[in-house]
Amino acid sequence: MIKKTFLLLPVVLLFTACSNKDVQVNSNEVRPNEITLSYSEYKNLYESKNQKVKNKPIAKYEPIITPEEYKKLVLTEDKEEITDTKISKVDETPIKKQAFTEFYNEWKNVKYKMGGISKTGIDCSAFTQKIYKDKFGIELSRTTRTQVNEGVEVARSELQPGDLVFFKTGKTDRHVGIYVGNNKFLHSSIKGVKYTSLDKPFYKKNYWTSRRIID
Repeated sequence: MIKKTFLLLPVVLLFTACSNKDVQVNSNEVRPNEITLSYSEYKNLYESKNQKVKNKPIAKYEPIITPEEYKKLVLTEDKEEITDTKISKVDETPIKKQAFTEFYNEWKNVKYKMGGISKTGIDCSAFTQKIYKDKFGIELSRTTRTQVNEGVEVARSELQPGDLVFFKTGKTDRHVGIYVGNNKFLHSSIKGVKYTSLDKPFYKKNYWTSRRIID
């Protein structure tokens, strides 16, 4: 009996070892939910599944660009937009300033006259009306109170050459001039046609609003 027991023991151990080996192998088997593909394999699989979409004549297939490529593209577009804007301003501003200089030279000795519309005397709104018609071919209304409703309103900090600037110079009195750049405006003042700084105390205190008639 003892002899039989010793003979059976190696057999049992052999089967047990085989059983453990099988368990070890099974524990390393790939589970259905585990990802075993490399990125390259996954990419190839994805593209192969979407090949029909890529080849459709109607559907536009565009591969995703990297963040670096996107940033470069956006910066390039912004640069082009800024460049176009700068070119536009550089091309137009000297023309406007030249027009202001020419008009000033023609009218600098003309005195202020309420209701005046000629070189024997001219008031502020007739002056702005005249410069817009002669130099820019634009018809403005006759009075300050009607000119203030033309064009679009702009902030003082965003003034560009050609903008109209308005002032409340009394309880009912209104005054208008045309901005020429460098914080100055051209107008028919009580001292005649002249350039004046917007920071001059009287005009700084009584500044009202501004209107843009031309870009």
